This record gives sequence, C-alpha cells and structure tokens, in this order.
Amino acid sequence: MDTRKAIDGQAIVVMVVLCATWGMQQVALKATAADMAPAMQIGLRSGIAACLVALVMHLRGERMSLRDGTLLPGLAVGVLFALEFLLVAEGLRHTSASHMVVFLYTAPIFAALGLHWRLPAERLGLLQWSGIALAFSGIAMTFLGRGQAGASDATSILWGDFLGVLAAISWAATTVVVRCSVLSTAAPAKTLQYQLVMACVLLLAGAVVTGQSHVNWTPTVWASLAFHGIIVSFASFLAWFWMLRTYLASRLGVFSFMTPLFGMLFGAWLLGEPMEAGFLIGAIPVLAGIVLVSAGPWLEQMFKKPKAT
Repeated sequence: MDTRKAIDGQAIVVMVVLCATWGMQQVALKATAADMAPAMQIGLRSGIAACLVALVMHLRGERMSLRDGTLLPGLAVGVLFALEFLLVAEGLRHTSASHMVVFLYTAPIFAALGLHWRLPAERLGLLQWSGIALAFSGIAMTFLGRGQAGASDATSILWGDFLGVLAAISWAATTVVVRCSVLSTAAPAKTLQYQLVMACVLLLAGAVVTGQSHVNWTPTVWASLAFHGIIVSFASFLAWFWMLRTYLASRLGVFSFMTPLFGMLFGAWLLGEPMEAGFLIGAIPVLAGIVLVSAGPWLEQMFKKPKAT
C-alpha cells in the first residue's frame, strides 16, 4: 500500500525552495567561470558533497557495500551523471545560464520516452505524448528562431544550447538506469554516492586534461563552491529524496517547470542576460510540455469523469 501523501503546504514551500536552488546553480557557475572553470567547480563540489553523504551514511549505519549487485549500475549512473555535468560545464562556456537551465530541464521529456520503452508500467498517455510534441516543437522554435538572428556569436550559442540538450539526455538516461536496475530498491544515499564520486573523479580529471584546472580563489568562488557543495549537491538532493519518499511523485512533477523559470529570472537579474524574444517564444511550449509529461497521469486522473452510480 502506497502511504505517500498528497501535496500540502509544507510540500509547496519545500518545492519552491528546491526549484529556486536548482535554478540558481547554473547562474552561480556562469558568474564564477572566469575564476574557476565550471568543470573544475562541479568536480570539487561533487567531492565535498560525497564526503558529507558518506558522513550521513555512517551516522545512519548504512554501508557502501559493492557486493550487493549495485556496482555495475552504480558505475553506469556515475558515468552518466559525470557526463551530464561535463556537458553542462562545456555548454556554459558558449551559452547563457538562462538557456542552459531551460534545455537541461527537458530531461523529464527524454526520461519519459526511455521509461515508456523499457517499463510497461510507464507507458505514456495522450497528455504526455502531447507534452512531448509540444516540448520538441518549442526546442525547434528556439533553435530556428535564433539561427536567423544574425548575431556574430550565434553559432557558439547554438552549440552551447545543443550541449544543454545532450546533458538533458544524459540525465534522462541516468533516471532510466536507476529505475530499470537494482538501484531502484537501493538506499537513495547510496545511489547519490555513486554519482558524486564518479563526477568528482571524472570532472576533475577532465579539467586537468583540458587545461581548466586553474583557480583564482576569490570570496565569490568560495561562496559559490560552498553553495554548490553543501546546498545543491548535498542538502537539496537529500531533501528531494525525502520528498519522493513522503509525497506522491506525480504530484511533485508539476512543480518541475519552476526550475527553468527561476533560472531565467536569476540569469536576467544577476548576470544581466538578455531575454531574446525568439528564445522566450520557444521556451513557453517547452515549459508547458515539461508540465504535461511530468504530471500527465495526475492530470488525467484529476479530469477523469467519475463513473455514474
């Protein structure tokens, strides 16, 4: 029997805070990119968060056993998690934080497609297929609209946006692997630890190999690293796992559209990023599609007519 609760006031407040936090992370990475490359910063933040998760697991008496069948899928999700943020880091060198957060959070669209193919229980309904079509049309609009803008750096921006879409696909693949493997029943902290450790190792190595390891330790860099390592990669992820255990996941999905909205708002406010009309016109159906895909089953149930008695 599912004991998860419907959305209440506490859930709404927590989700607003989480979405604002996640929307801010791309902005913080972009703001400090001149002093610390995004790949270097994500690698370090993952290491910080991995140490904190290890401490929590120790206090809870949870063991990081590698003999329970989770090693191979754990390494797979770790590599995919690292690839996601490697693509984010590289993409932020070419495009704005506002663009990156919108394209990154199309991940539920690709995850829904993957789960539809892999799990009979995750078959997509009419509303969700409509959401996918809407989201892809929005993505096409944002690319085609800005492709005709004539800006000298249009090609670079489009490349960064494309990397954001690839990062979303990598994130979606992580979700599919978790749902379709023994990790679906593993402790959330253990799955998170696989991701954090692999991201730390691979991203730091990538930063060194590509010459992005130099750091200018300014107060802003320290603040950004603390924000990412403690708030984003540790506290917010654990809070999200708690939400998934406490509330109905389909009801939480409807809030997912707030993260890219916060990202665009913070990017314009804190970084002075322009809001191009072509991008905004395309972003609207993308956000609407995310809502339809994430909350499709709940919306279908809500609007279903009660049977006559």
